[in-house]
Order: sequence, then structure tokens, then C-alpha cells
Amino acid sequence: MNGISIPKSDANYFWTCHCVGKIFQYGITANKIKRIIKYPDRKEEGIAEKTIAVMRQKSKKDHSKGEEWVMYQLKGSKKIIISAWFYPGMTPSGKQIFIPDEVWDEIARQIDEEEKK
Repeated sequence: MNGISIPKSDANYFWTCHCVGKIFQYGITANKIKRIIKYPDRKEEGIAEKTIAVMRQKSKKDHSKGEEWVMYQLKGSKKIIISAWFYPGMTPSGKQIFIPDEVWDEIARQIDEEEKK
């Protein structure tokens, strides 16, 4: 599994199934996601309702251009990690990027499930 494991929810973070899938898809670790949240290069209003999107430019050591994004929602002091992804370019600040309908559906389902808890 290349050192990537399923993160465990705790008092500070709740990991949605959608996000866990993206962790494996993009090979990003839970610690890296937490680091992006704590030290973003850019922070914007998320594209889903009541969410925050944060981004860090990919490390120069990786020899690839791009951005690593995390979308989360705050519930008190707890962060609900909704999604994480790699964007293979540079997004303009404040501009929305295309999100497929199936991703919207998954995000809405995950938020609804968390609100029921």
C-alpha cells in the first residue's frame, strides 16, 4: 500500500469515505492532508455549501507542477474532511473549477450522513 493507510477519525478530524477513496487514488497521506489544512498556500470558500477549500502547491522536490487541495467543513472544533485531490496545473485564485456531478452527489451524501450523527 506504499505507506498509505486508512485514517482514523478522532476528536479533531472526521474522514469521509469519499476522502478515504481519494487518499488511495492520489497517494496522499492523512498527515499531508492535515499539513495542507494547517499551512495552506491559499484558502477559499469551498464549492460545496458551508465548506472551506485549502491548497498547497506541490513540492518542488516532486519535479511536477500542480496543487494539492483539501475540502473540509467545520463542526465546532472538529474538521470533517470531505475530499482531497491533486490538480495538475495552477488554478486562478477565486475561480471555480469543474466538479463532476457524481462528486457533488457523494459530497452531499457524506455531509447529510455526518449531520445525522
